[in-house]
Amino acid sequence: MNELIKIRDVSIKYNISARTLRYYEDMGLIESIRSDDYAYRLYDDAALKRLEQIIILRKLNISIKDIQRIFSSSGSDVVLEVLSKKVSDIDEDISLLHELKEIVLEFIYQIEQADFYKDSDVKLLYEKAREIKTQLVNVNYNGNPSSIVNRFMEVTEKLDKKVPDIMIIRIQEFRAVTSGLLTFEELFGGDFMPWQEAHNHLFKPVIFNCPDFLCGKDDRVEWIWAIKDEVSEADTYPYEVINYPGGLYAVAVSVDGDSESHSKVTKKIEQWLENTNFTIDNDRSSMGNMIYVDDEIREGLGYHQMILYTPIKLRQ
Repeated sequence: MNELIKIRDVSIKYNISARTLRYYEDMGLIESIRSDDYAYRLYDDAALKRLEQIIILRKLNISIKDIQRIFSSSGSDVVLEVLSKKVSDIDEDISLLHELKEIVLEFIYQIEQADFYKDSDVKLLYEKAREIKTQLVNVNYNGNPSSIVNRFMEVTEKLDKKVPDIMIIRIQEFRAVTSGLLTFEELFGGDFMPWQEAHNHLFKPVIFNCPDFLCGKDDRVEWIWAIKDEVSEADTYPYEVINYPGGLYAVAVSVDGDSESHSKVTKKIEQWLENTNFTIDNDRSSMGNMIYVDDEIREGLGYHQMILYTPIKLRQ
């Protein structure tokens, strides 16, 4: 029998969270082994080889749904189809970005011709902007009869579709029971999850019909569950009841629900915030909220949906 490796050791070796490993297993991509005398998940050589394949495909931005198709098929037809589609997507991105660059250069040229920066009067600036808009509308772009402004809108709209939608929400303060700060292994292999499943009647949803939030801090996580107003600390023993502060959050969906997708979405949120009057509030933790609306939606999508919450505040 092959040597079995603990989930913690796999997490360290491949720099991947235990939660992501559990997620891959939930989606049927890898299998762990459970031993009667050991509470945590164990992985054999076959599982590790499969994990290495998953990591490579995720680095290429291959979706979980397509990875499921690849692993469930025999031969190389599906993987070649998926990778060929990825090449086409990359070519489209390059083409759109090149076209956007040309459009911006044309904007620069038009503004320079209009001596935009030499006018200090606000009214003159407004009139000049109208003049530039008129000029741009009458310019043919690479022989295309549509205006450069219209083409600019088309190109940016296509590019925008590649960025997750981000919204700002305010979460009101709420009471919750907390697991306390734990490692992923302690959280998912410990006592809190069985306790929570046995006490679901205590909880109530805050938003999105989901009562739970996962908060990260110093390489550890805290699982909090919103509870009903009448629930007492005696009802939640041995777990502590806290008043969660809530506040403003920038919210986006991590489309595949794993750590690789989370990291990319978080970076895009940070970039998006640079163009607003908000900044990240480092006094509060980022949160994740897994949406288990129903199995039909999960099976239809081929993946879970994780809502990511980045705490924000107004710039000083």
